[in-house]
Amino acid sequence: MVSKRMDRVVHRDLKPSNILYVDESGNAESIRICDFGFAKQLRAENGLLMTPCYTANFVAPEGYDAACDIWSLGVLLYTMLTGGPPEEILARIGSGKFSLTGGYWNSVSAEAKDLVSKMLHVDPHRRLTAGQVLRHPWVTHRDQLPKYTLNRQDAPHLVKGAMAATYSALNRNVPPVLEPVGCSTLAQRRGMKKITSTAL
Repeated sequence: MVSKRMDRVVHRDLKPSNILYVDESGNAESIRICDFGFAKQLRAENGLLMTPCYTANFVAPEGYDAACDIWSLGVLLYTMLTGGPPEEILARIGSGKFSLTGGYWNSVSAEAKDLVSKMLHVDPHRRLTAGQVLRHPWVTHRDQLPKYTLNRQDAPHLVKGAMAATYSALNRNVPPVLEPVGCSTLAQRRGMKKITSTAL
């Protein structure tokens, strides 16, 4: 995101499934961002992109500029630190009011909480930039910070349920139904919209 090749490019769909390792080392250097299908270069006029392209759990509460990717990464960091999706962020996305105290946050360092709160600032002008995130003490001094093991009591239950659902889906004997693209609900709605707009 801070590469010169990617200058003024907004990914617009940062989420766990779009962040991958290129090898099995588990090193931070082998992490890559993928799926640039929604990525767009910012225009000079106002620097905002208004076409909605996102995954609901990770979407920023404003038009798209570089700050929206920081918001998405903040949601991702929130999720990684607490071990679960940030429902309270989704419930309070417009106001930017969320709690970093109690529960799982008791074992999260003050530096990590500071970074999350600055990445999830509701005002995009006050949100950290990618460069500021990389210079934040939680990133630059990570070897000196306390290390805690994430302890989710419900994690085994969630994993077991997800695995059972995946197994069931893979073992269904229902053949996939493939139809022409024009038969899809979206294509039909777009066709109706064209008919309506040309009739005016």
